[in-house]
Parts: sequence; structure tokens; C-alpha cells
Amino acid sequence: MYILQSLAIFILAGICEIGGGYLLWLSLKGDKPWWFGLLGGCVLALYGVVATWQTANFGRVYATYGGIFVVMSIVWAMLFDKFVPDKYDIIGALIVLLGVCVIYYAPRQ
Repeated sequence: MYILQSLAIFILAGICEIGGGYLLWLSLKGDKPWWFGLLGGCVLALYGVVATWQTANFGRVYATYGGIFVVMSIVWAMLFDKFVPDKYDIIGALIVLLGVCVIYYAPRQ
């Protein structure tokens, strides 16, 4: 249950950070209205709160989130920007994901 809960928090944090950044991007570079940027800033602030819901220490949480962010960024780009990852994008994402699973979920004494 702990793993599922922590993964859900990481995914929610990723949606907040990537979604907020994407709204800002659209506002500044995509001809969307200014309030897209304002909403994006609010969603980015929410990301900072969501990340604190993890039970591990700051360093481990943010190191793990960084890897999950990499994978979610590729998925986001595929869904919203028609990005097609190549084999190196996929291999790199899998390596990062394996690394963060070791960082966060490895049993410790």
C-alpha cells in the first residue's frame, strides 16, 4: 500500500509541475491569454505542497521525483504535443525509473 500511495503522490506532483509549467509555456509562447500563466503559477505552487506529502526525507523525495518527472515529461509531450520518443528516449527513461526505484524503495536498515 505504501508504494501505491507514494507513487500516486509522485504522479500528482508531476501533473502539477508539468501541467503548471505547460500552462505558463502556452501563455508566454503559445498565444494563450495571460490567465493561463497565472493559473500555471498557482498549479506550480500546488506542486510544492503536494511534494511534502511524501514520508521520506527531502533529498530522497526530490531525487526520486526528478526521475519520475523525466518519465512523465516524455509521456506529457506524447499526449499534448504529439512528441514521438525514439529508442534512446525510452531507454533513458527506463534507466532513470529503475534508478529512482532503487533510491526510494530499496529496503534500508
